[in-house]
Amino acid sequence: MSFFRNIIRPHLKITYLCCPYSNIMGKKLVTKEIVNRKAKFEYSFLQVYEAGVELTGTEVKALRQNLANLNDAYCIFDHGNLTIINMFIAEYDHGTIYNHDARRDRRLLLHKAELKKLERKVTEKGLTIVPFKLYFTDRGFAKLEIALAQGKKEFDKRESIKEKDSKRDLDRLKKIKL
Repeated sequence: MSFFRNIIRPHLKITYLCCPYSNIMGKKLVTKEIVNRKAKFEYSFLQVYEAGVELTGTEVKALRQNLANLNDAYCIFDHGNLTIINMFIAEYDHGTIYNHDARRDRRLLLHKAELKKLERKVTEKGLTIVPFKLYFTDRGFAKLEIALAQGKKEFDKRESIKEKDSKRDLDRLKKIKL
């Protein structure tokens, strides 16, 4: 049996991690996944990977308060390591002089084989690595979902907009008929 119980409410996009002793201590840990919605529109995802993120203590506390943004972030290879650049994590309110920089470079943790495979694909085919989703696991680790992606052309974007509109219209019709 797990120490944490995970309850997911998909319509809210919020994951509740409840400690079994929370009734005694009166604390509930609420985290929200941080999603880069613009990435899905700008790129077509070929493969998705789950990577760990090397963080400091105040960064984790700020992430638990949902004070992060992935909109301007991108990933590059630096001496064999995958690094996320320009990911914004706001400074922790109760941090001291040891508080972190908001836009510092953070190392991503993947297996060596995955790193080599990604580096080879990025250099050969001209693909890019896009950070897509940041969330906490049941065990409390911060994970970043990254995608090997190819940039969409203008007509691809128009097609995706048409698909979204038609799907929305079909959902409305189903709702009316029910």
